[in-house]
Amino acid sequence: MELPVSSLLGLLILIADIWAVLNVVQSPTSTGTKLLWILLILFLPVIGLIIWFVMGPRGR
Repeated sequence: MELPVSSLLGLLILIADIWAVLNVVQSPTSTGTKLLWILLILFLPVIGLIIWFVMGPRGR
C-alpha cells in the first residue's frame, strides 16, 4: 500500500514544523518571542517554516 504524494508531503511538513518548534523552544530568546515564532509556525505551516528558517532565532 502506497501513500499518496500529498500525504507524504504533509508528513514531511509536519516533521519540519515539529523540528522548527523544538529549535525555537531551545533558543536563547525571550518567552514572548518564542511564543510568536511558535504561533507563526503552527498557523502558517509552510510559510511560517520558511520565514523562521530565514529570519528566526538561532539557538546555542
